Amino acid sequence: MSSFLVSTGVVALAEIGDKTQLLALLLTTRFRRPLPIIAGILFATLANHAAAGFAGEWLAGRVEAQTLRWLIGGSLLAIAAWTLRPDALESTRETAGRYGVFVITLIAFFLVEMGDKTQIATVVLAAQYQTLAAVVLGTTLGMMIANVPVVLLGNALAERIPLRAVRVLAALVFAVLGVLALSGAGTM
Repeated sequence: MSSFLVSTGVVALAEIGDKTQLLALLLTTRFRRPLPIIAGILFATLANHAAAGFAGEWLAGRVEAQTLRWLIGGSLLAIAAWTLRPDALESTRETAGRYGVFVITLIAFFLVEMGDKTQIATVVLAAQYQTLAAVVLGTTLGMMIANVPVVLLGNALAERIPLRAVRVLAALVFAVLGVLALSGAGTM
């Protein structure tokens, strides 16, 4: 039980102000469909954190830190560029009909969580407690505690929040994170 509670608390606190909250706000102001967004966050987190628990140690031993840093940094810069393209976001409404808000959220959250501190925390907690299910469920609950209020609040304020402002803010944050990842900030 303690592994579940510790995992929940660690991730809920780590997620405050994280890029996933910004992504949740961006998706909510764009689509204004909180339930499929929340479901997408839930399933993306379950899949991502389960994969982290199983594959984290394997990858750490086989992929060099610099290669991983370049992959993460490049992904964040690509997300920043995608976020700034209003025509791409505007056409997403039609694409959402084909793929659905749930699938778009699922893919976006899964990719953004790759290499994130909560994914790394999941690997560390699973190794420490050796209770994979409790850790994955706890870290997933922590993600939901941090992101569901953002989705609900964003949905309530969507008419008052200009999508362009959210788009520019999100692009800036993702670009800064991408540059920091590429420069090796935070590595020893």
